[in-house]
Amino acid sequence: MEEIMDEQLFEPQYPAGLYQRRPNATALLSPLYDYTFKGIFTQETEESYFALRCFISAVLNRNVSKVSLKPNEPVTETTEQKKMTFDISVEFDDGELADIEMQARSQDYNYGVRAEILAARLLTNNAKKGQDWEASKVYQISVLNFHYKNNDKKELRWYTMTDDSKEKLEERLNIIFIDLVTIRKLKDKPVSQLSPLEKWGLFFSYVDHEDKRDYIKSIVESEQGIMEADKIVQKMSDSDDNWFIQNSLWIAERDRTASIEIATKKGLQKGLEQGRQEGLRQGIQQGIQQGIQQGIQQGARESAIAWLKKGMSAEDVAECEGLSLETVLELQKEIPEHA
Repeated sequence: MEEIMDEQLFEPQYPAGLYQRRPNATALLSPLYDYTFKGIFTQETEESYFALRCFISAVLNRNVSKVSLKPNEPVTETTEQKKMTFDISVEFDDGELADIEMQARSQDYNYGVRAEILAARLLTNNAKKGQDWEASKVYQISVLNFHYKNNDKKELRWYTMTDDSKEKLEERLNIIFIDLVTIRKLKDKPVSQLSPLEKWGLFFSYVDHEDKRDYIKSIVESEQGIMEADKIVQKMSDSDDNWFIQNSLWIAERDRTASIEIATKKGLQKGLEQGRQEGLRQGIQQGIQQGIQQGIQQGARESAIAWLKKGMSAEDVAECEGLSLETVLELQKEIPEHA
């Protein structure tokens, strides 16, 4: 029971929602938040690229000599197709693609389905036209701050397509879950006995925790890639702007989640009313879908205007609220110059 409580209560030393600026001279941002996690690997500097190569090498257990950042919003083929933004999209020197992301908390939706959709989109973008069905492997790598499955607590779980005898198909689709909750159980293990992946997991979890500073320092000094990542976190943490942006993104995500819950309830009520007139099943489905979509869209637009008034860039607002950059720029025009 105590172990379960520890898993549920773990959080960064300086939780988002409480700090809009750096709380003290030694406080560090936490990679458990998406903004900092992405910031480590997307600086477009040699140090950031080196850290990214080392992290991917630790995950895939292979040498990655070169990676390049890719556009993180794949094009859609139809207007009905759902838009998706990859957190960190990279291409290896051999043409393979990977999508890397941090998930700080479990969601209500089926996370496995989400990962499959993202991996399939990667493969579609990587497939070459022609009769030979050429396509390099793709990897959807998720760093999870929760157990993907309660009864599956391995540090790393690697999924690919197999038949009923466990024989693999072509291994083009690869879905990888890294479990930080399990890795944190190694926090007192000698650094010399940790694998590269375990070192990265402990770094992500504890780099901002002052009571673990000496231990994390030993990890940092043992891996050049983590050393570069640590330098980036230190530099990012020096700026009050980064604390404000991380805090704003976290609040926006929280508010969007609340808006979805409210919209779902409204949609259900509307669906019940329609169901009495048109048939319960059809009415509930239509009402829920319409209510959710209307609530999400209105909530996202209202939140976007609020963050624009506070000075957040249109690009950050678009990413945070799931809106197109064009929509955010149009909303920005509606805001008075001195608002």
